Amino acid sequence: MSYFEGIAPIAFEGADSDNPLAFHHYNPDEIVMGKRMEEHLRFAVAYWHSFAWEGGDPFGGRTFDRPWFDGGAEAARVKADAAFDMFRILGTPYFCFHDVDVRPEGADFAENTRNLNAIVDIFEEKMEQGGPKLLWGTANMFSHRRYMSGAATNPDPDVFAFGAATVKTCLDATKRLGGENYVLWGGREGYETLLNTDMGTELDHLARFLHLVVDYKHKIGFEGAILIEPKPQEPTKHQYDYDVATVYGFLKKYGLENEVKLNLEQGHAILAGHSFEHEIALAQSLGVFGSIDMNRNDYQSGWDTDQFPNNVPEVALAYYHIVKGGGFTTGGTNFDAKLRRQSLDAEDLVAAHVGGMDVCARGFKAAVAMLEDGGMEAALADRYAGWNGADAQNMLKTETLEDIEARVLRDGLNPTPISGRQEKLENWVNRFV
Repeated sequence: MSYFEGIAPIAFEGADSDNPLAFHHYNPDEIVMGKRMEEHLRFAVAYWHSFAWEGGDPFGGRTFDRPWFDGGAEAARVKADAAFDMFRILGTPYFCFHDVDVRPEGADFAENTRNLNAIVDIFEEKMEQGGPKLLWGTANMFSHRRYMSGAATNPDPDVFAFGAATVKTCLDATKRLGGENYVLWGGREGYETLLNTDMGTELDHLARFLHLVVDYKHKIGFEGAILIEPKPQEPTKHQYDYDVATVYGFLKKYGLENEVKLNLEQGHAILAGHSFEHEIALAQSLGVFGSIDMNRNDYQSGWDTDQFPNNVPEVALAYYHIVKGGGFTTGGTNFDAKLRRQSLDAEDLVAAHVGGMDVCARGFKAAVAMLEDGGMEAALADRYAGWNGADAQNMLKTETLEDIEARVLRDGLNPTPISGRQEKLENWVNRFV
């Protein structure tokens, strides 16, 4: 019997429907900017939070009771059946996974690889029968105790080797399943104290690891993007992949900025002291935007709570910068989000995704409406209009400091401040959300 027995495929019923298991705003077939909404948003379900997480938190253990917990290969098959049932119910076009989410932990690397390949066989069969595509795969190199001091940045070269070999097998699996990206999330690539850390060495090793991954991608003909997911503070106090700016500086230093893009998460942006739209806009401006993990944090908690999105204005501003930058190419909207530990039922898991997809659809349509209106772009053009003049362009291209000083004296420049008009722009945004 299916874990989701009795739950019908979710249909679009419109904003007037009061059915909690229906889409009120997400209509996958609605044409927006010349494409189906499904093709714009490219929703994906995260295997880990939806099917591997047991409902624990830092102060308490497991609260969920799933039929695939506490088992080996057969339990992994049952989990896969449940996952693809939910993908079908939601109609999501993609899913994402870590290796440890889908396979049992083996006694050694060889057994891990066999276990992963056995599940990939199952995935391949289900995908051929009409299951969703793979948005991205990744390797979990942070949960097992071997990675307590990192993977690529571990002081033990054997751990580096184990991690590198694991990424190879996961990249092989991702290519085999037609994955459109491969994500590297350095959950413990950082340090707790400089008393036992050689930071320069660790950064060099991390760069070497990434170069190995990029080289292997090209060797096997993997056409997807390699993505890094910035993550500050948690679990390592000083993360080398803290935010967009930090990761871009690292990529630039080691000559990887044209090979690696970024997978950005709303919750991680908040932990870094940024807004989600800031991280997206910066990645777009630097040419490294790839994909997003959509969730939210509890703003009263100081850690990554990975809740499903429910704030339309925040989501709208995030999609505004995505659509303004041309939209997704290989990336998409992955729900890196989990239930609250008191939400125990199968229906809760479906309802959470339905709500998240609706919030994203509302935010996306608001973002498109803002762009089509052009009010924010007009305000920006007006604010920077002075830079279109000949004197301003000369400062950027040919003038020296001496030239600029002479012109200031000659023209008697004594500028007065001009309003930034922030409140008027905030009011403008609120017209759409």
